[in-house]
Amino acid sequence: MAMGDLPIFAALKDRMQWHQTRQTLLAENVANAETPGYRGRDLAPYTFDQELEGSRVSVAARATDPRHFSVGGSRADAYGARQLNNFEIMPEGNGVTLEEEMMKVTTNQMDYQAATTIYTRSMRLLRIALGKQA
Repeated sequence: MAMGDLPIFAALKDRMQWHQTRQTLLAENVANAETPGYRGRDLAPYTFDQELEGSRVSVAARATDPRHFSVGGSRADAYGARQLNNFEIMPEGNGVTLEEEMMKVTTNQMDYQAATTIYTRSMRLLRIALGKQA
């Protein structure tokens, strides 16, 4: 078994993929901030319990309106993408608030960096324990 196949590393990889998928959805929300009738989407919060329940089914997301910007091949639905309950709806029906989306992007980026740091430091510790140079 390779070191990267250990359950803790698999969970960290899944967490990083969740953050990447969320970043894609948040970018779509920002890109569609001026699109009439667009409602933002976000992922269900990630928990490590999901990792223990088994593997996810990968389903590609699709645009609900041809005027919406969308990135193909997204794993958003596999992670429980859902429409946001927007309290501030613009007159043209758009429910994306750029300030909120940018705060989410920043938080998501910091969480991704934390998971990446834990992953790389854990790999380095295992290499040291095995007598290999870090």
